[in-house]
Amino acid sequence: MSSTHQVAARDEKPTSAYLEKGSMVNEKPSALENADFTGAVSKTDPEEIRLVRKIDWRLMPTLCTMYFLNYTDRNAIAQARLNNLEDDLGMTGVQFNTAVSILFVGYVLMQVPSNMLITRIKPGMYMSAWMLIWAVVSTCTGLVKSFGGLVACRFFLGITEAPFYPGATYMLSIFYTRKEVATRIALLYCAQILATGFSGLIAAGVFAGMDGLRGIAGWRWLFFVEGAATGVVAVFGFFLLPNTPLTTPWLTPAERELAHARMERDKIGDSTEPVSAMEGLKQACRDKRTWLFCFMQNFHLSACSFNSFFPTVVKTLGFTTTITLVLTCPPFIFAGVAGIMTGWSSGRMHERTWHITAGLTVAVVGFVIAASTLNTAGRYIACFIFPVGAYSVNSVIIGWASSTLSQTKEKKAVVLAMTNVGGQIGYIYGAYLWPDTDKPRYGIGFGASAGFALLSIVCAWIIRRLLIKENEKIRASTSEHVNLYEY
Repeated sequence: MSSTHQVAARDEKPTSAYLEKGSMVNEKPSALENADFTGAVSKTDPEEIRLVRKIDWRLMPTLCTMYFLNYTDRNAIAQARLNNLEDDLGMTGVQFNTAVSILFVGYVLMQVPSNMLITRIKPGMYMSAWMLIWAVVSTCTGLVKSFGGLVACRFFLGITEAPFYPGATYMLSIFYTRKEVATRIALLYCAQILATGFSGLIAAGVFAGMDGLRGIAGWRWLFFVEGAATGVVAVFGFFLLPNTPLTTPWLTPAERELAHARMERDKIGDSTEPVSAMEGLKQACRDKRTWLFCFMQNFHLSACSFNSFFPTVVKTLGFTTTITLVLTCPPFIFAGVAGIMTGWSSGRMHERTWHITAGLTVAVVGFVIAASTLNTAGRYIACFIFPVGAYSVNSVIIGWASSTLSQTKEKKAVVLAMTNVGGQIGYIYGAYLWPDTDKPRYGIGFGASAGFALLSIVCAWIIRRLLIKENEKIRASTSEHVNLYEY
């Protein structure tokens, strides 16, 4: 058998009972107390509970703050558009769409090489260094004088921002078990959702208080202010981000050993020994499930292509720039709450497919309503519905890919990058689904987004069927107590 289909006969020290959708798998009834659907063990040891809480309070605020700024910097162009960015740079036609799209070209090119490297170096130092570089590039965007300069800055911003998200999800996957990771990825993703919403409030404040200050346009000040804030946080990242459970300075020696041991215990049944970075890439590419996750995330983020055009869509309600920017915030607060709740529920129930189906179905309803009416109240209600549905499932998709394709840490790192690359490609062409010629209804963008959401649901059900078959093979091939795939 291939490495991705090997059973876990080598797993010599089973530590818990394992269940498959509620039924016991070769386990004594007395083990039911600590068992869950697919083998992830419920924490009952007070020391482990304290450890996870400590990791939460040290790791999650740092990563969430960094990711908040990651999205604030890339989304600044959406707010800058409402402060005469296009007029000041002499932009016409689809040039703004190109400026949005080009960032994701750089983003896509850098992610897989970056995550191949991250398993060989100190990820905390690596991610902080890249954050400092993207802070400089973001700040320089405020200095551009032409469309060409803007495109160049956006391209390099994509390259420098690319290592962070797949690196952050990889870091979460080496500190948290399968039962825990979906909720933490949801919290991380919530930072991105809130950044999309609060960036409007930040921009409203900058434009109201600094537009024309020292003869500099408000949109330029926006890039300066946000870039400077990112640089400050990047410096703190060098001291706050850990690298591995066994080398984390703010854990005691006993806590480091426990953090490492519990991750070893949580490995999937067909896990293998570490391999080279290139072999990890080959393992990921040979596994057909990798490509299905890439397609699912691609369709999902294609449906989320409204992200950079959300202020433009809200502007069709007919309000002033300041009011428009303020109105962009509430929908994303709701979307952030929905993302956390969905991630928590998915992790607790060890269920992925139905959570993805439910969330994206809500998004489809929102897209249809938004495309169907220009009524102010109706369209603004739709602007709550489709972000809530679309953004609620990202942590489920990424957590599912991480736990399913984690036979080696090298493969897992590459898979996380490839899945994110697949998604970001959707943003490249998605930027052209919202042309000015289609306003105010934007039927092309909303219609395409609804179709992409449905395709993502289809991918989830195909993966579910494959994993059911994989679990049947594992159970038929060994009498050992092994972890099975979640679906």
